[in-house]
Amino acid sequence: MSRLHHLLAGAVLLPLAACGPDPIDPQTQIGPNPPLPELHQYLLPPMHVSRSVGWKDGETPQVATGFQVKALATGLKSPRSLLVLPNGDVLVAESGGPTPPINRPKEIIMGWLEGLSHPPEKPGQRITLLRDADGDGVAELRTVLIDTLNAPFGMALVGDDLYVANTDAVMRYPYKTGATQITEPGTKLTELPAGRINHHWTKSLTASPDGTKLYAGVGSNSNVTENGIDEETDRAAIWEIDRATGAHRLYATGLRNPNGLTFEPQTKVLWCVVNERDELGPDLVPDYMTSVKEGGFYGWPYSYWGNHIDPRVMPQRPELVAQAIMPDYSLSSHVAPLGMAFATGNGLPQAYRSGAFVGEHGSWNRDPLNGYKVVFVTFENGKPAGKAQDVVTGFVNADKQARGRPVGLAVDAQGGLLIADDAGGTVWRVTGSGARSEAGPAAIIR
Repeated sequence: MSRLHHLLAGAVLLPLAACGPDPIDPQTQIGPNPPLPELHQYLLPPMHVSRSVGWKDGETPQVATGFQVKALATGLKSPRSLLVLPNGDVLVAESGGPTPPINRPKEIIMGWLEGLSHPPEKPGQRITLLRDADGDGVAELRTVLIDTLNAPFGMALVGDDLYVANTDAVMRYPYKTGATQITEPGTKLTELPAGRINHHWTKSLTASPDGTKLYAGVGSNSNVTENGIDEETDRAAIWEIDRATGAHRLYATGLRNPNGLTFEPQTKVLWCVVNERDELGPDLVPDYMTSVKEGGFYGWPYSYWGNHIDPRVMPQRPELVAQAIMPDYSLSSHVAPLGMAFATGNGLPQAYRSGAFVGEHGSWNRDPLNGYKVVFVTFENGKPAGKAQDVVTGFVNADKQARGRPVGLAVDAQGGLLIADDAGGTVWRVTGSGARSEAGPAAIIR
């Protein structure tokens, strides 16, 4: 690090770390009714970035009692999201977003500091296929399925159609069972908001249970409209897209950055995780997981956690705030959830077979750090029941450096939990301890 960078870090981190309220125990904010402290506004927000250092040989994350973990694949270039195909193959979106323009002086410092949390390698901008045909938990085949994409993130397979949500469009590709490469050009199903700023570039994607619709998460173009309300058109929302025509409508709005879109297996209700706004203090605003109501408004940017007003947004919209839906479940503040997967199959201990796993990418503006782990929330009758439990930790070392950062999650053909670790360049596989593979080798259909 240059002397200038040291000076910048000292000038920003030390004074601002001492400003504002002291953090509370984040565990107190986990659940349906989190405490919400008084807000605190900053000229410059505190920044506590965990520098990305990667995993040393032999290092792995730590797992809770009853689990074991191993790398399905390493050496990937910023693996962000995952899709398990019916034949057991695993698709990995290796991806990174564009560099946004500088609109405020503090973004120069913020951009540099946040860059420390990312690995030095350029992201892949492709879909990679992993195959573990012998079921030993290590992929012996790795191929590039689709190359040269534009910041791909969400993926969904319906029949013979593979959909990829680039940052600017949902693309459709022909897929044949067992294929290891797709050379046919994709067809654009519908454009997605991107443009000059494209602040939240990740576009989550899932298909409806009947396969007729796609749902895409489109994050906001700012923290709280500081780039202008016109830049937020059709953003901070979940789109419903007709799979046959590409026509879309806003299914739900007021969701600052919705990711991990997936349908709860029992009720068939759409759920997501949401990254809430920053710069109101170490314990505001809680990130959350929630069921998504058709036509629902969830507050952003005018309010948070129901009708708590954000005074930075002008003009206000009291008629919208009055309609704001309170989220189902707080994950605590600034954990940055980007992945969500419901438990299925028999590859995990019995206590972890009914509920949701959440990948928490980790905070950049809170000390102590928060997130940087995968948690599990038990569900009963289609709703969260009880406290989130740490399942996979150890992504941050004793020096507060990030060996990895969890992003997308998926459950594989044997019921094991897969974790895309972008900072560590790895896809991790978590299963019950002592089991080579709970269900034996995957039934690979070629």
